[in-house]
Amino acid sequence: MKHNLILLCLAMLVASPILARDKTDVILMKNGDRFTCEIKGLSSNILYVSISYILGTVSVDWSKVDRIESTQLFMVKTQDGTVYTGRLSTPETVGERPMQIEILEAPENTVTLERNRIVEVKETASNFWQRLNGQIGTGFTYSKGNQSAQYNLNSDVTYPEERWSATVRYNSNLTSNAGASASTQNEIMLSAQRLLRWKNWYYTGITDFLQSSVQGIRLQSTFGGGIGRNIKNTGATTFTVYGGLAWQKIDYQDAILAARPQQVTSGLIGSSLKLFQFDRTTLTASVNFLPAISQPGRIHLNLRSTYYVKLWGKLNWNFTVYNTFDNRPPAGFVGSDYGTSSGLNLSFGNR
Repeated sequence: MKHNLILLCLAMLVASPILARDKTDVILMKNGDRFTCEIKGLSSNILYVSISYILGTVSVDWSKVDRIESTQLFMVKTQDGTVYTGRLSTPETVGERPMQIEILEAPENTVTLERNRIVEVKETASNFWQRLNGQIGTGFTYSKGNQSAQYNLNSDVTYPEERWSATVRYNSNLTSNAGASASTQNEIMLSAQRLLRWKNWYYTGITDFLQSSVQGIRLQSTFGGGIGRNIKNTGATTFTVYGGLAWQKIDYQDAILAARPQQVTSGLIGSSLKLFQFDRTTLTASVNFLPAISQPGRIHLNLRSTYYVKLWGKLNWNFTVYNTFDNRPPAGFVGSDYGTSSGLNLSFGNR
């Protein structure tokens, strides 16, 4: 519990407000409204802006924006995975022609893109902390009838660069009941992606550390890597798949097994999905499937899906389903640890 409190405090420090730049960007809406603001970023069809006389970050429907102007440097990602860095402006369009965005990469190099090709925009900054974005959440339930209590803590932080990004995710669940031992599951996952020269292709690396009292796992360490492709990458839907190889070391709580941790070489097949509805809900799901090569017939599976409902600003309610599965655990050990959790989470950065 003490370690979880420390992690929570660190995450809250990361999420604390940082120095913002001058609010000199201009947004013109299709209905004629004009705002002078600071453009924070674009994600899932939401343009995040900060206005000097409004507390917090404002979410703007990207499809309702007519023009933007900014002298700040941004990283712009398109549907085919191409990334540009430069200043943004909007040339005038005639009639019903689609809105276009000009990216001034250098005085002699300007790239023009149609709005529907742009799926993500992020501010660039030399400051490490200003690049971070993510979320932190927690939940707690208690029932007097059977004296049961459950808490969960989750957080993820992403650091983006022009052609690569890195993410750290932490999840912790504890359930206790009168007359029974408390059950815990803790997981830390680190992943990184780097775009390849081919559009929408990337290579990825994954490191995962899992502890599960239900499955009797003291520590399961997973190291993997492979090649992936973005199948669909729009403002409302993101779907990606990847495949490669992984190696696992599993240390069980049993004294005899602890002396000889299991080592498993596996294939790695994974995918992630994100569905978004403006200003309402978000659904995320990820799965890693590891068929063993060194122990044919053995399969490990790690699944997590979260449904977010926006409450106010960057505050959301979330409901999560998770499952870690092993079809051939040691004799006397449970093969799966699954459950649900819910609570509140607060996003920060460009989220």
